[in-house]
Amino acid sequence: MSAATKHQERRNQLLVDEIAVLDKQIEEINGLDTQKRRLLARMEIIETLQRSRPEIVHVFDEIVRVLPEGVYLTYLKQSGTRFEMRGIAQSSTRVSTFMRNIDASEWLADPALQIVETRGRDPSLGAQFTLFAKQRSHAAPEEGEELASNTVAAK
Repeated sequence: MSAATKHQERRNQLLVDEIAVLDKQIEEINGLDTQKRRLLARMEIIETLQRSRPEIVHVFDEIVRVLPEGVYLTYLKQSGTRFEMRGIAQSSTRVSTFMRNIDASEWLADPALQIVETRGRDPSLGAQFTLFAKQRSHAAPEEGEELASNTVAAK
């Protein structure tokens, strides 16, 4: 009877050892699955960036097209799909024209004027303005993705 008990205990220990090996393999597989999901997410971000890469060229071209005569940009910053534009205009009417042009644009949308200030006491000196607009994306990133931030300062 004692020999049968010892034999069964050895068999039980063998099963416990094999279960431990299988548990370790399961942990490795779960780790590989997590790594695979992270790599796939990175690949999707890279693909989105690759698709949207030529868009900035279109956006800069569009900014030149929608900028009316008498309006000059001194600062341009992109954060994701949002642009901050600062500049000087000969009059606030030209800023309004700029906003209408942005609204009618294929690549820009939702102009929002933050501030317009006349330069000095003389309105003929023009107006400084800060304006925000969004990029209309033709290769839209997934919700929650954020593109790199770019800043350009004009002199």
